Amino acid sequence: MSIFKGAGVAIVTPMKSNGEVNYDKLEELIEFQIDQGTDCIVIVGTTGESSTLTTEEHSAVIKAAVDFVKHRVPVVAGTGSNCTREAVHLSQEAEAAGVDGLLAVTPYYNKATQGGLIRYYTEIAESVKLPIIMYNVPGRTGCNILPETAATLFRDVENIVGIKEATGNVAQAARTMYLTDGKLDLYSGEDGIVVPLMAIGGIGVISVWSNIAPKDVHDMCMAFLNGDVKKAAEMQLKAQPLIQALFSEVNPIPVKKALNLMGMDVGTLRSPLTEMTEANAAKLAEAMKEYGLKLAE
Repeated sequence: MSIFKGAGVAIVTPMKSNGEVNYDKLEELIEFQIDQGTDCIVIVGTTGESSTLTTEEHSAVIKAAVDFVKHRVPVVAGTGSNCTREAVHLSQEAEAAGVDGLLAVTPYYNKATQGGLIRYYTEIAESVKLPIIMYNVPGRTGCNILPETAATLFRDVENIVGIKEATGNVAQAARTMYLTDGKLDLYSGEDGIVVPLMAIGGIGVISVWSNIAPKDVHDMCMAFLNGDVKKAAEMQLKAQPLIQALFSEVNPIPVKKALNLMGMDVGTLRSPLTEMTEANAAKLAEAMKEYGLKLAE
């Protein structure tokens, strides 16, 4: 049984002007997402600035998301780390908070061998009863889950059920699906290639784009899952300029700017992230308007 199918939003963590987490705004964002049809809330992932939250904030934001969602859609918590003990601790805290699943990024900076990845994910999985989605994003971590490793973990560890594929390498994703007999839950981690990954067996996306256009991302995924591949492809292609603008600087710099341009008031970013340059912000605003999003006056 999959944690979810369709569009999961990699939701931002809104901040007050003093840099503290804005829990009232987080509740508003979650209500907006659910109202617009988002299929899953993915809290404190990369887009949620997990790397600059303290351990206490990390757990508090997860607990707040669970409380705000009230079981209306699944909540998946980002709990990966470059320290296995920390990842285990965060995973156990998230389980205690009542999440429906975990998203565990590979170790970053210190990286790991493929054997190290097997040990890392196995130790996390053995510490909880929750289903786990592996998160493969070597562009950020410098660490790549090879298809053979993903297949070994899926075969040998019962509660490892999926992978968020953000390598941009469709051939690698296809081999992963081949080695798991198409049974591994594959989620796109790249907004620009959701439909291509669904064509090889993917069941949805964990999306940055969903922060600003949740209904469209949900509808695109559902169109594909319901057999209307043409409509899904058209929606995917229409969004390409917007997606390009959303990744013109390091995520989540542009998506937080986009939400603020829409009047959502999600606040600032934590250092070392900085505000978007004026030139790129202007291009983002133009791409948003061309896509059909309404900007605040």
